[in-house]
Amino acid sequence: MVQFLDIVLRLGAMSGWTYLLHIERCLVPFDTWTIARFIEYQLSHTIMADRKAIDVFHDWALAGKDLGMEKGHSSAVSEMLNFIFQEAEKTQKEFTSIDVGCGNGWVVRLLKEHPLCSFAEGIDGAKAMIEKAKEIDSEGNYSLRQLPEFSPSKRYDMIHSMEFLYYLEDPKSMLKLFFNDWISKDGWLVVGIDHYLEHEDSLSWPEQVGVHMTTLSTQEWLEAWSDAGFSNISSWQAGEKEQVTLVIVGQKK
Repeated sequence: MVQFLDIVLRLGAMSGWTYLLHIERCLVPFDTWTIARFIEYQLSHTIMADRKAIDVFHDWALAGKDLGMEKGHSSAVSEMLNFIFQEAEKTQKEFTSIDVGCGNGWVVRLLKEHPLCSFAEGIDGAKAMIEKAKEIDSEGNYSLRQLPEFSPSKRYDMIHSMEFLYYLEDPKSMLKLFFNDWISKDGWLVVGIDHYLEHEDSLSWPEQVGVHMTTLSTQEWLEAWSDAGFSNISSWQAGEKEQVTLVIVGQKK
């Protein structure tokens, strides 16, 4: 396996090819087995790179990986929800909420448990995730939506989102849409991000998972919040052990 990877690196360095039309020119010095393995390797990685995040998460839901995501994110999400609940309790007013990228709906169900939460819903682009959310909570509000195209018919006091924004080609524009079209006056956007420049272990994820991820530094994310119009912006590192989740919150004044 190590020898094959070395050959792949040599071939890639020699060719830099993208299309099969290049193989005759760049693979002549190698035997048939190596050529076949190289083509398989290139095609498999090209196919993976073309996948949409929602397709990956659809497959993960079918494989039951949503439960692992729930467990892995629970500590950071607990901190995010504590922030939401504390802000709501300051005013003692009922609040409406939405979880963007809700997966199997576990955060929506936690939101609904708070006595001041008058309405909670979840949206996700992965069909199997929404189907699973409805199976678990048949009376809940869950819908299949594609972003950034979808625009809600109502505004929310609290928007929660964990591990969604950086899968977009232009997350900065999504932040502006949240501010302009999604959030009520004095409402909060609370977002958790695990893939960002300072989290070095996450920088290989786009290649490993085979999907697009927009990589920004913490400062770039904070500037994007400000550019979108948010006030009272703050951030912290969340999570039980390694604290790798970058949480950013901002208010619409």
